[in-house]
Amino acid sequence: MIGRPYVRRFLTVVLAAGVLMLGTGGAAVTGNPSPHSDAVAAATEDDREGPQFYSGLVIDVSGAIDGDVYASGQTVTVSGDVTGDVIAAAQTITITGTVEGDVRLAGQDVSITGEVSRSGTVFAANFTLGDTGSFGADVVAAAGSIGIAGEVGGDVVVSVGRLVIDGSVDGSLTYVSGDDADIAEGAVDGTVKRVEPPQAPRVEVSPWAVFVGWFLGVFYALVALSLITLFAGLLFPRWLHRVTDHLRPSPWKALLVGFVSAIAVPVALLFLTFTIIGAPLALAGALVWTVMVLSTFVYSAYYLGRLVFRDRQHPVVMSLVGGVILIVALQIPWLNIVVWLAMVFFGLGAQLLEVHRQRPWRRAPATSREVRAGSDPIEEGQQ
Repeated sequence: MIGRPYVRRFLTVVLAAGVLMLGTGGAAVTGNPSPHSDAVAAATEDDREGPQFYSGLVIDVSGAIDGDVYASGQTVTVSGDVTGDVIAAAQTITITGTVEGDVRLAGQDVSITGEVSRSGTVFAANFTLGDTGSFGADVVAAAGSIGIAGEVGGDVVVSVGRLVIDGSVDGSLTYVSGDDADIAEGAVDGTVKRVEPPQAPRVEVSPWAVFVGWFLGVFYALVALSLITLFAGLLFPRWLHRVTDHLRPSPWKALLVGFVSAIAVPVALLFLTFTIIGAPLALAGALVWTVMVLSTFVYSAYYLGRLVFRDRQHPVVMSLVGGVILIVALQIPWLNIVVWLAMVFFGLGAQLLEVHRQRPWRRAPATSREVRAGSDPIEEGQQ
């Protein structure tokens, strides 16, 4: 126990509690019956001989036990006289009676105001030895906070976060803690030794290693996203051109549509999820919405390429150059937040505006003049 960090103390408490609960959950190994209660209390008021086993929510051992006591539950109270040992695991453990043997306790809050003739081992979040409580021998404990106001007849060895001793310790005190204990003058007859908890070794990271890691991340993003924009420019040049057309005459309209949809669509999909009929529709909508959000990078990259080359280069070239500019901008601290939000809002707005324009229920036969006015510049270049 000595030298373990505070986190290990907590894990030890949980492990010890589980072991004790498993050990006391079965039948007694002796011929004596085991008082079990699944409701509120398990108590004994009559004198009993031999080991006694108790499990339940609230346990009160109030009689005289000539033997050991094993108990597990939510609350365990030992208010009687026990000639043997007490081994218990619970959320709250209170000993107000007399224990002639040892105590082995694991719980969240452990309080002892009775008399323990021999030693004690305690794992807890909070351990308190009241001014009327006492141990005849050594005390070994691991807890977040420990308060000793009673008498300890032997040594005290603890691993603790906060330690307060107002009582008396006839032996020596050794405690593992990151803070100094609050010890009353003359409370410890022997020596007092404080042990610093072991610190995790600090790993020094070379600035070159940080730079290389950052460079590899940027290089990977550059290659992967460039391939995406390359294939998009090869496979869907007309669709890229039509979607990004909405960002040229009225970019703020696309920004507003994208901002509103980024808030409204997830809320609508979440509402549909909680309905029986709309759950499949919500799943399909979530998949489509995810694809639209991810594709905002491609549309934004193509739009930047159009701005740089003014539609005078091949769609693949414009997609690649715009993608490089966007990737570099996304690597700049603080600026990357603004760039990412703009990319998502503008990209979503442009896609939704194009979907709205392509709606089949509002399309009318176009005249020859409208066809010539709205002809695709990519198609004209190919002709």
